[in-house]
Amino acid sequence: MIATRTGVVALVGRPNVGKSTLFNRLCRNRDALVLDRPGLTRDRQYGRALGISDADVTLIDTGGLHDSLAISAAIDDQVMLAVEEADLVVFVVSARENLTPIDLEIASELRKSNTKVLLAVNKIDGIRGGSEFGVSEFSQLGFNPVCAISSTHGEGMHQLVETLVAQLPLLEPSHTQDATNNISVAVIGRPNVGKSSLVNALSDDNRCLVFDEPGTTRDAVRVSIEKDDQTYDFFDTAGIRRKGKTTDVVEKFSIVKALDALRRCQTALLVIDASEGLVEQDLHLIDYAIEAGTAVVLVANKWDKLDSPARLKCQEQIGRKLRFANWISVKYVSALKKTGIATLFDYVKVLYERGDFEVSTPELNEILQKITFAHPPPVSQRRLIRLRYAHKVGSRPPTILIHGNQTDRLSAGYVRYLENEFRSVLDLAGWPIVINFKNSTNPFAGRKNELTPRQQKRRARLVRHRKRR
Repeated sequence: MIATRTGVVALVGRPNVGKSTLFNRLCRNRDALVLDRPGLTRDRQYGRALGISDADVTLIDTGGLHDSLAISAAIDDQVMLAVEEADLVVFVVSARENLTPIDLEIASELRKSNTKVLLAVNKIDGIRGGSEFGVSEFSQLGFNPVCAISSTHGEGMHQLVETLVAQLPLLEPSHTQDATNNISVAVIGRPNVGKSSLVNALSDDNRCLVFDEPGTTRDAVRVSIEKDDQTYDFFDTAGIRRKGKTTDVVEKFSIVKALDALRRCQTALLVIDASEGLVEQDLHLIDYAIEAGTAVVLVANKWDKLDSPARLKCQEQIGRKLRFANWISVKYVSALKKTGIATLFDYVKVLYERGDFEVSTPELNEILQKITFAHPPPVSQRRLIRLRYAHKVGSRPPTILIHGNQTDRLSAGYVRYLENEFRSVLDLAGWPIVINFKNSTNPFAGRKNELTPRQQKRRARLVRHRKRR
């Protein structure tokens, strides 16, 4: 059996040196936000490096160290947690700027960490002297080896990958983890409702950056948690405000990342502030989740701040506003006190198993007959709408295809009736049901029945007879 190299690699450096661009190139995606603005990355962003033979590399993109932002201390803590977790640190510096005091300070901190360090001199494209200048300028930091790269254009990436892999520990392939059965969960909601605090409480770790300021989270940060032999991938996303209030380009990109994470996940935890109740923007987010075909759980956070009358009022308000989607379960939790969160794992797993939607075609047709018998489809333009038979076409979300005639004339209300009945009978609470329709075609449409010569003569005789009369 061939041994493979595996390990965790953290990308570390001061702000705006190209860590996220390097992360995206190694992962061959655009999971990390990239913009020519310092302080864009704040949380730890995890990804898997692709295209590296005989190596399984987990990358961590981190925020810029020693930034001038108000939350720089919290960002620095997140970076140092990534350094402690990593088998190797790639210290990224910029060749377009001279060696700065912050670079020297970071180098000193990395030496104290006892973690292997690989120096990557980024942005060598367009620099006179190119890689030679980059290596000579930053060699005084005392790290060896040094790789001169351009993460934007791909220069020097082959050397960086080879040097990086050579410093990772060996591991037998049998020890590698299979993530195909992971349950993916998107944690969504408006800004500052406690999404990151909830993920930290679920992971029992200071995994996501928490700060008393809206817009702290920008990327969709994946946090893997193992519970009872099941791995859950929670995606902590940026807060989604109303479109009219979203003006900053970074916030717009963050919302795109959040909605993309929602589409890729099987379950969505919609976090709301219990003291504010269910507001209009939360209802829009439920619509987004339903359109994405994601199972939905409403999580009312900060429950510990409410007294008994306020709790009763909150429950009544949520029940009233959720009448259009009463299949959504509501969980009342406190991420700060870690109360009520233990049941979330069990319920998410139950939803995942329900989403398999194991049902036979005969059983589905029997249910369809009972549903339509109890409440027949309406008549449209004096013509009956008939739903003849149904069969399953997909899972997560449960998807049903119904064949019939005049199905395009079914009202939205009757389609909702079908969805609710299927959900009730098949025990699919928590999932949006997707019902597609297919009209039966008339096999004789457009065909003309040609008369035989004998039939034509008989028709002519009848016509003459009628004229005589």
